[in-house]
Amino acid sequence: MGKFKLFALLMSLCLLSCSNSSSDDGGRTDDMTLSCSQTSIEAPANGGTYTVAVASSTGGWTATADENSNSWVKVNASNTDKATGIISVTVDENTSKEARNGAINVKLGSKQVSISVTQAGKNITPIEGGEMVIPEGYKLVWNDEFNEGSELNSTDWRHEVKKSGWVNNELQNYANGSADGKRVTEIADNRLYINCFKGSNGKIYSGRVYAHETQGWLYGIFEARIKLPKGKGTWPAFWMMPCNNDFVANPWPKCGEIDIMEEVGFNPNYTSSSLHTEKFNHVKGTQITKERLTAGAEDGFHVYRLEWTPDYIKTYVDGKELLNFNNDGKNEVGSWPFNKPFYVILNLAWGGDWGGKKGVDESALPVQMEVDYVRVFQKK
Repeated sequence: MGKFKLFALLMSLCLLSCSNSSSDDGGRTDDMTLSCSQTSIEAPANGGTYTVAVASSTGGWTATADENSNSWVKVNASNTDKATGIISVTVDENTSKEARNGAINVKLGSKQVSISVTQAGKNITPIEGGEMVIPEGYKLVWNDEFNEGSELNSTDWRHEVKKSGWVNNELQNYANGSADGKRVTEIADNRLYINCFKGSNGKIYSGRVYAHETQGWLYGIFEARIKLPKGKGTWPAFWMMPCNNDFVANPWPKCGEIDIMEEVGFNPNYTSSSLHTEKFNHVKGTQITKERLTAGAEDGFHVYRLEWTPDYIKTYVDGKELLNFNNDGKNEVGSWPFNKPFYVILNLAWGGDWGGKKGVDESALPVQMEVDYVRVFQKK
């Protein structure tokens, strides 16, 4: 009889304890925690994809777009059954001139974190020679539409002159001028043509040109519309390097490099964007890089864009985000040397460590990289 009374007493204490530790939603909430890596997303008119990290005291959290944004914001949450997880947020293109606002609600029991989502509207501003899309909050600071003369303007551009093997074991000779009567760069039909060809002396010639090499630009949106060449051995690029850099005191990759677009002919139509720093570079196999099929890149023109701010670097192909790299806020040279002016580079290499990784096919020569325009925008 005494054992029964003891058992009943223990059961009563247990029930009392459970009653005191429960809440209306069926579980403890006083010691639950829920946090997100960011509480706001600011998207451009052409949209983009963003990643939010979630940390909670337990699994069972959810993430959904609110009624103001569920038609243009797509939310995909992973590892919701665990204490840590990821939310992938895709913001659709905004075809209206009006900005729009919404939110993503992350919940765990009665805990909630709201992530605001704002998106700019499209702003189309006409300029001389046609119509150009000026990004919201930006202004055009420099452009070349390649619609004057037959050669590049030497005030804006400089040709590199180097023999084969200068970098990356590439096979071409960079020149300024012509070989066998053919120029390495020429302007025709409102386009810049970068020509790669084999001369009568057996050497390969091509062009590599720099825009505003000494002053460049610090931050902004950099955009070019390009048609890529065909053939195993080609290695076209649209990229940037720091102005006036002392490569003895500040060697590559510590100085930084921004590759907006690269492609190699043995992997046709797959375009990539990469960043190189002391901490992140291809020598260590740690470079920040993204690659995607750009269907028809060798058959037609596509728009390649860099968006560079003090807080992040993003690249786009035809308005769709490809690479997204955030500054961790420490501004350490090893991981973020992107706080000084950089200049624009266009070139067409032949062979080399990457372009010639699977050999070259000289029967493809001559080849051309065609550039419709290069434009630079900076914030107002």
